[in-house]
Amino acid sequence: MLPTSRPTGTRRGLRAALLAAAAACLVAAVLPPPSPAPLGIGDPLFPHLGNPGYDVVEYDIAFTYHGGNDKPLDTITKIDAWATERLERVNLDFTHGTVGAVEVNGLPAEFATAGEDLVVEPALPLEAGSRLRITVKHTSDPRGTAGAGGWVRTGDGLAMANQADAAHRVFPSNDHPADKAYFTFRITAPSELTAVANGVRQSKQEHGSTTTWAYRTHHPMATELAQVSIGTSAVPTRKGPGGLPLRDVVPAKDLATLERWLKKTPDQLTWMEGKVGRYPFETYGVLIADAETGYELETQTLSLFERRLFVNGQFPEWYVDSIMVHELAHQWFGDSVSPHTWSDLWLNEGHATWYEALYAKEKAGHSLEARMREAYRRSDQWRAEGGPPAAPKPPAPGQKISLFRPVVYDGSALVLYALHQTIGSEAFDRLERAWVSDHRDGTATTKDFTDLAGKIAQRDLTSFFQGWLYEERTPPMPGHPDWRTSTPAKAAVPVKPPAR
Repeated sequence: MLPTSRPTGTRRGLRAALLAAAAACLVAAVLPPPSPAPLGIGDPLFPHLGNPGYDVVEYDIAFTYHGGNDKPLDTITKIDAWATERLERVNLDFTHGTVGAVEVNGLPAEFATAGEDLVVEPALPLEAGSRLRITVKHTSDPRGTAGAGGWVRTGDGLAMANQADAAHRVFPSNDHPADKAYFTFRITAPSELTAVANGVRQSKQEHGSTTTWAYRTHHPMATELAQVSIGTSAVPTRKGPGGLPLRDVVPAKDLATLERWLKKTPDQLTWMEGKVGRYPFETYGVLIADAETGYELETQTLSLFERRLFVNGQFPEWYVDSIMVHELAHQWFGDSVSPHTWSDLWLNEGHATWYEALYAKEKAGHSLEARMREAYRRSDQWRAEGGPPAAPKPPAPGQKISLFRPVVYDGSALVLYALHQTIGSEAFDRLERAWVSDHRDGTATTKDFTDLAGKIAQRDLTSFFQGWLYEERTPPMPGHPDWRTSTPAKAAVPVKPPAR
């Protein structure tokens, strides 16, 4: 109803308010929305990694490989997630590919890039608590990724090495280990090639000249641990402890040569289970790639190794065995129990290095104490270069951090050695088993570990952990008052260890 008389008093005020509201709506309609911007979840080491506002449940990623590892793969990435807040835009981590189209809940969505984010604007806002499916049609480009992570171009195809922040060079994702999810991979490739991915094979469908392989994880996984191998591969199988299905992926031409190494895995699994409990996943195996990455990598259920480690004859057998155990140990420490922030990385690498060194001691007689004494000697140097184990130095402005420094390997195993010296073998063993059991399939923080250690040891370990994890200088080693550190030099450059 419209008033027929001149408004006065309350009516005049109401009309003014209505006109002001209409004017505000008109301005809002005319002004463009804010420009897309990269977001992050606040990890101080990777400020723009991960994205707020949603929790991923599952990725379903379909790659089409056209043969030749210098061609982009046609890819469809589907992301099922829950909105944890009202979203008018959704940021995904993605770079190094071309996006053709995006849908949200079946409706076309606008999209733009900002930094290394793909910013998606749904046709309708997403309410907190609602389920959403984002479908991105894009390319995944293996070219130009050397040294940057993501796709690894091998002698016969491709593999992945996504740690720490390179999964989004392969597929759109919430690329931070704090948001673990289930994965399904569908890989279509020329029929003469073999495709393998994390988890268990669901199907293999031949289409004449091409074949589509499907794999699914039975446990949630961090994006950095995703693995897809495409190549002229052999996939030998065997049984592990308790009938655990094992499958390896190796260059077919090297199968006979590599068998002496592959058959070691069941005994290595038995050894690790004796230390920390049952293997946490549905399968395991090693992926031996004809590529030189400079490291080995614990991709979940299918650890990545360089071919040269096994065939060049440059490394003694005990050393190769211990590196295999390093990556195997990561299946518990880093894969099943993932770091909540990247400052918690010491929990991954310190434990993997600890069991690597313990295996070398028990199986080949290499002194754990001697290795730890040398690590202690160099520990102050490592802390000066990279920061304390649980407080890595952030990158210089405008530069990318290199996380994989000696302080997170032997420097962090040294923390565990000191803890073992402090609380004793029995409490330490109970701590290790409880840690991987309590946090299985999840993420955990340094505080979670230190709190659990104090609870199991039934003593206050606050001062111990403050010194060993956060101080610039290494504390005295319990039980070894004669151990000394070297004077740190500022100009030294750390050498990346061969295993991650």
